[in-house]
Amino acid sequence: MIKTYNIEVDCANCANKAEAAVNKLDGVKSASVNFMTLKMRVEFEEDANEKKVMKAVKKTCSKIDDDFEVYL
Repeated sequence: MIKTYNIEVDCANCANKAEAAVNKLDGVKSASVNFMTLKMRVEFEEDANEKKVMKAVKKTCSKIDDDFEVYL
């Protein structure tokens, strides 16, 4: 399953760091963050629990930048 989420991030560097970190999370097959459109695209592993994965995504992104927000 692939879903796209609106995000809020202040700089391209933070977006790149978030993309790299999210791609390492369990349950994420692939993720991309587009700083220009303020969108995050997440492809979930087949057996992944979307809500659980996205909770981890939000937590990971907030560690990178306090102002980084993922809107579910």
